[in-house]
Amino acid sequence: MITWLSASDPPEAFPPVSAALTEPQGLLAAGGDLRPERLLAAYRRGIFPWYSPGQPILWWSPDPREVLLPREFHRSRSLRRLLHQAAFEAQLDQDFAAVIAACAEPRPASPGTWITSEMRQAYLQLHRLGFAHSVEIRVAGHLIGGVYGVRLGNTFFGESMFSRRSNGSKLAMSALVDWCVAEAIELIDCQLPSPHLRSLGSRALPRAEFLQRLHTKTQ
Repeated sequence: MITWLSASDPPEAFPPVSAALTEPQGLLAAGGDLRPERLLAAYRRGIFPWYSPGQPILWWSPDPREVLLPREFHRSRSLRRLLHQAAFEAQLDQDFAAVIAACAEPRPASPGTWITSEMRQAYLQLHRLGFAHSVEIRVAGHLIGGVYGVRLGNTFFGESMFSRRSNGSKLAMSALVDWCVAEAIELIDCQLPSPHLRSLGSRALPRAEFLQRLHTKTQ
């Protein structure tokens, strides 16, 4: 049984992640709200929201957890060539709203979106508070790729990325990794695996190890 949260519950009123279901993998709680205090309390506990329109807010903590260590980021030969072309501009936090809006756009393989209007407003608020950040990739002034997420201490919790041209999201991830290295961010949380992330060097960590690293890096 999952735990049901009320909007009146304290922000930290999450059950221990060990109570998460194995089917569906990692589902821990439902309900509550997306106010900044609850979102930050969730991230500090290795929990994130993910749900579809028409569903209650669903809170997850999967085991294992997909992560990317910046020092393990894989830049393929083709990506390195692209980076040397210097035909693009990478920026940080110049247009967070545009990045999250682009991430919410329907995609050929997924006509719906989990980034609801409620989610967008919640992360825009986190951005205004200085916790949520975006990387933008532009070519000739046009936004062609990006990624956004939440930073707490030495951890960056990646939420979503997009690409409007070939390799746009790879360029965004490369710029994100460079920023993480400059900021001494040691762990990028990718939440769930995908072939795209694996091609960039992500790997699975047992949830217990992820939480151990998380607790030393977000304080």
